[in-house]
Amino acid sequence: MLKLLPWRRQSSPLKCQAILVISRFLTQDAYDPPFSLLSEPKKTQPRNNDPKPKKAPTQRPLKSDLPFDFIYSYSEFNHSVEPIGFRESPKFSPFGPGRLDRKWTGTAAPARKVPDLDKLAKERSRVLGDPLTEDEVSQLVERYRHNDCSRQINLGKGGVTHNMLLDIHNHWKRAEAVRIKCLGVPTLDMDNVCFHLEGKSGGKIIYRHINVLLLYRGRNYDHKNRPVIPIMLWKPYAPIYPKLVKNVAEGLTFEETKELRNQGLNSHPLMILTRNGVYVNVVDRVREAFETEEVVRLDCTHVGTSDCKKIGVKLRDLVPCVPILFKDEQIILWRGKSDSNKTSEN
Repeated sequence: MLKLLPWRRQSSPLKCQAILVISRFLTQDAYDPPFSLLSEPKKTQPRNNDPKPKKAPTQRPLKSDLPFDFIYSYSEFNHSVEPIGFRESPKFSPFGPGRLDRKWTGTAAPARKVPDLDKLAKERSRVLGDPLTEDEVSQLVERYRHNDCSRQINLGKGGVTHNMLLDIHNHWKRAEAVRIKCLGVPTLDMDNVCFHLEGKSGGKIIYRHINVLLLYRGRNYDHKNRPVIPIMLWKPYAPIYPKLVKNVAEGLTFEETKELRNQGLNSHPLMILTRNGVYVNVVDRVREAFETEEVVRLDCTHVGTSDCKKIGVKLRDLVPCVPILFKDEQIILWRGKSDSNKTSEN
């Protein structure tokens, strides 16, 4: 039986590979790209040589018609004391390079033109319009005086700052009045805070209770025609001022000054001040204490060294008195020589 079956030879693998290659070559088309063709070739659009319209560039430097000098803090800056040095070069303006048409002097950007006071008074009276009636004032006070008022600005130890004017006008865009809550060193002189708020913003204080103020925008206020207020990009470094406390107080000898300092440190503190507190009654308390005592001590343990010196400077001008020592956040104030002692010495 085995002889009757035909003998089948096994083909070699090289021969099979050659047959497969030839068969594939014969079955393939003449053009077979590796990737699929696009349905339709994209038509190239003709180039337009006309340049695209550019946006109108913003005007630089920015021009502002406000009649006052631009300062970081209007209420805390003392024009009578000139600095003896600067911690940064005055050529670096906090408004940015080339953004303002006023030159920065290190402490302020003075106005270029002398303001016309009569014209400013007429414009302010036009914006304020007719004075509010008692019913209108009571309605505004009831709406904005509460603690949960959304139209509130917190005034801290910086006082009435330049950028705060922008915040006030932004609130005035949708509200008739702004609630301003004052804390810290500026509360020693609330009259000064009210003066600068009304003078720099153009509004009017319609309510004042301890450290809370309501600033009214006026009947004819138009947000679109508000004055141009350039933003201050960073807080400038405070300049270097002359020494506040002298080694020997004026009118005393070294031994007398040393004795008064020891007397003040060993005395009971008149008041204990807290950080970012309300110091509305401090000036009156110090004046009353000087009627019976020669030296007064204020405990400012939790206030901070910088705020402690600012409090001493304000009390020197408001009481008036002579700060003779700042030590361990304690302020020692001397009432100075009375008029009777000065006349007897003369």
